[in-house]
Amino acid sequence: MKIVGFNFTKILAEREGPAEGKVNISMTLDIDSMTKESLQAISQTVVKSDFNFLVKYEKMAKLEFKGSIYFTAEDEKIKEIMKKWKDKKVPDDIRVPLYNLILTKSNIRALELEDEFGLPTHIPMPKMSPNPNPQETKDTKNTKEASYVK
Repeated sequence: MKIVGFNFTKILAEREGPAEGKVNISMTLDIDSMTKESLQAISQTVVKSDFNFLVKYEKMAKLEFKGSIYFTAEDEKIKEIMKKWKDKKVPDDIRVPLYNLILTKSNIRALELEDEFGLPTHIPMPKMSPNPNPQETKDTKNTKEASYVK
């Protein structure tokens, strides 16, 4: 499988209310459709996969991303993909790289929008914590004086 295109068709950020107490955040990722198409630019048959990625902040906000991914594969693989898609299934060797690409592109955009809208991040960010043994710290450039907490 080779990715030949990725684009967003919809990016929505909507604040519904103020943050109150603990905020529950859920994420969903769906493949909405898979169609076989011909792209004249590369003279090959491609599969167009439409997706929807949603980050929902309970009673507070939502971020929605819709888009398409275009990819090529061997003709036999494309036939297999389209056959399985009739049952709304995607082979793992295709689904995993598609989901990873969607998550990478969408999460980057989501983090930008969360910053602009003053929302908590939907994924944990690395954080620094002080060295539990301050006597071992020699200078401020020593990377051993702090550790990352996930």
